[in-house]
Amino acid sequence: MKYLMWLLKAAIFFTLFAFALNNQQVVSVNFFFGTQWQAPLVLVVLVTFAFGLGAGILMMMPRWWKKRRSTRLSQQSQLSENPSTMHHGL
Repeated sequence: MKYLMWLLKAAIFFTLFAFALNNQQVVSVNFFFGTQWQAPLVLVVLVTFAFGLGAGILMMMPRWWKKRRSTRLSQQSQLSENPSTMHHGL
């Protein structure tokens, strides 16, 4: 199993490496007010992916916090309903 995971990681690495080598053309990204950024295509794709990943994580955080809070409150209510299950550290 360890070798299979190593082989999968190597395949992903070489696939991304080949993608980077095939997309070295310089592209222009036009922003507002005539601002322009020129960079290799692979860098533009990587930055866009990173921003999308960050935005997705930020959008999911309130839901994660709400779920975590509700789980914690339900665990506390279960402990308060049944005090015989509480461990006093003895």
